Amino acid sequence: MSYCRAIESMEGERKALHKAYHDRLYGFPIHDDAELFGRLLLEINQAGLSWETILKKEAGFRSAYHDFDVEKIAAYREADRRRLMADARIIRNKLKINAAIENAKTILRLRRDHASFEAWLEAHHPRSKDEWVKLFKQTFRFTGGEIVGEFLLSTGFLEGAHSPDCAVYKRVLKAKPRWHDTSLVDV
Repeated sequence: MSYCRAIESMEGERKALHKAYHDRLYGFPIHDDAELFGRLLLEINQAGLSWETILKKEAGFRSAYHDFDVEKIAAYREADRRRLMADARIIRNKLKINAAIENAKTILRLRRDHASFEAWLEAHHPRSKDEWVKLFKQTFRFTGGEIVGEFLLSTGFLEGAHSPDCAVYKRVLKAKPRWHDTSLVDV
């Protein structure tokens, strides 16, 4: 079942939480490195958990990880790791915390050749999902197929975030997602 359809069956606060993300963020292109990195960080932290858990903790992640500032996170030391492990507002998983810090350092290295995380992504577009997964596994930590796929869907690099009959689909197209800018690649 698509995310668009799944939300229709939800109720109350749960539906409102998912609908806010679905209607305003999911599938729309992101042109800010901190927000792109933040989305990757959230997708990594979702592994093994529900997306709802992550949505509920998004503000905590944003605060704990300095608004997803890549430079600040890349400079985190052992005291920051301990602080994050003690912060109940986020997912306290040592592997995921270490991945966030190491992935921030990776993005800083990517910027040397590509100026930004977004430019690095664009330089490798278009690719199939399998090709993206292979590239991410070679480049970043804690980036399996589901994590990479959802990251790319949610940021407009892969088609499929919304079904064509979803009311948000047309708004996403107007925002010019990267997948729509070139001929489609099989995913």
